[in-house]
Amino acid sequence: MAFLVSPGVNTSEIDLTASVPGVATTTGGTVGFFRWGPANTIVQVSSESDLLDKFFKPDVNSAPSFLSAANFLAYGNDLRLVRVVNDVAGASSSNNAVAKANTAATTTAADAVTIANENDYFSDEYQGSHATLAWASRYPGELGNSIRVSVCANSDSFGSWAYAPYFDRAPNTSAYAFAQTNTFVRDEMHVAIIDGTGAITGVANTVLERFPNLSKASDARGDDGSSIYYKEAIYRGSKYIHWLGHGHVGSVSNNQWGQSVAAVNTAATVFFSPSNQSWTLVGGTDGVPTQGQIENAVDLFNNADVVDVSLLFVGDSAITSANLTANSTAVTSISGKYLSVASARKDCVAFVSPPYANSVTSTAKADAIVNFRNGLTSTSYGVMDSGWKYQYDKYNDVYRWIPLNADIAGLCVRTDLQRDPWFSPAGIDRGQIRNLVKLSFNPTQAERDKLYKAGVNPVVSFPGEGTLLFGDKTLQGRPSAFDRINVRRLFIVLEKAISRAARSSLFEINDEFTRAQFVALVEPFLRDVQGRRGIYDFRVVCDDTNNTQAVVDRNEFVGDIYVKPARSVNFIQLNFVAVRSGVSFDEIVGRF
Repeated sequence: MAFLVSPGVNTSEIDLTASVPGVATTTGGTVGFFRWGPANTIVQVSSESDLLDKFFKPDVNSAPSFLSAANFLAYGNDLRLVRVVNDVAGASSSNNAVAKANTAATTTAADAVTIANENDYFSDEYQGSHATLAWASRYPGELGNSIRVSVCANSDSFGSWAYAPYFDRAPNTSAYAFAQTNTFVRDEMHVAIIDGTGAITGVANTVLERFPNLSKASDARGDDGSSIYYKEAIYRGSKYIHWLGHGHVGSVSNNQWGQSVAAVNTAATVFFSPSNQSWTLVGGTDGVPTQGQIENAVDLFNNADVVDVSLLFVGDSAITSANLTANSTAVTSISGKYLSVASARKDCVAFVSPPYANSVTSTAKADAIVNFRNGLTSTSYGVMDSGWKYQYDKYNDVYRWIPLNADIAGLCVRTDLQRDPWFSPAGIDRGQIRNLVKLSFNPTQAERDKLYKAGVNPVVSFPGEGTLLFGDKTLQGRPSAFDRINVRRLFIVLEKAISRAARSSLFEINDEFTRAQFVALVEPFLRDVQGRRGIYDFRVVCDDTNNTQAVVDRNEFVGDIYVKPARSVNFIQLNFVAVRSGVSFDEIVGRF
């Protein structure tokens, strides 16, 4: 308590109600190749419909990435996804479609820019760095070439504007501008965003978005106090375009646009209001991300303090737009990057599959898969399956080969939801694979033996039992408790939860009271895990035996937590013993 200078009563509160927090265990993470959406940044996706809304339906090139993400979301509802694009200028770059500010000038592919995400836009193009351009598609990709922008900035031309039926009235003077000047300064404008070719909606000339009663004035506000300046309103509200600069007709520049209401009213009385203007965006390209760019995108998951993720999966590796021809060297490198990130974080597991050529087209699949596995690092933070599945692509009405790693990560989500992370995701009850027609490789018992010895978990179809994960090994190279998925995920939960709880001991006095508090914090949590069949036994030591005076003098605090992890059944031996009718069972039980 604080020392009182004069007589009085001082009160304080000591909170001893802290507990070990629950931690997320079902959050997935992956990098992929998509046609649309924010790129080179982590985006949260909660369902397949959300995936479709943010990244658009797939084509032949993006289908493996899209379907891998959708496969994971069939088991859970929390995915952190990175769309990777080639943001380096060149023939393979991923570009946003654009339109020149001058409506009389011809826009070409050479005018295109790359705006990967909102941060890119706000730090550059939002500031007017491409003022010779008027508009850009919101995201890189060929889809942007279907976008048209039409503006009505003049009430006199509203009646002849093709999109007038989509707006209630002609643009004129906003209530804000009139209140500031008591003059009709004609600051209003309407903006329509159109799907010109129908590539987005399937119907040409469909109006995608409409923005009524926006203002050319930078300081204009609506009734709710929010900005109605058209640059700001488009930035906040459009899913399809970004503002780049003020459009103009021929050599006549709309140089008053973007000024304040007062400035224009003083200098020119009214805002310049040309007749209706229209732009067609061009130059959008999907591009081809390089192996290095893909690995850089995986690095976005590196920082455990920034992004909370539990289950990283490689998907199809997104090597090129024609990803099925990806060479195994690149797949090995990218898979290794996922394993490296998971091993460095120590709070998640990475799931990988063998390359298409090894699991689908090889004539010696088991050997090819083992060879691929031998090229990967040994780590308990990695899990490898045996192949690919053949599934229906409803977006293109075709069947495709898709790697199984997203499904195996999804099985862990299902296990967490049904039981707990320390249960094995394999087997008949929790290991059923969804949404497939057939496997690329249905290994025999001899092939399963070869795969399992190498740390590869077979996925097997059994008649009448379905297709299921039939192994629960990690990529741990040496025999230990951590060569099983359930044990590795058990310790991730324990370490993640208890380390967060231990933060409450930071900056406290290292004495018996603080140590007793720590023990009292951890033991109930471990008893709960024990009661839920996660561990057989445990012990928590945090006293002067491990917090010696030397440890205390170094400002350190040590808690030793001993755990006997529960083990999953991998091998069953059933002994059927026939005995004579006159023999007592008590005489022979335990002798075989």
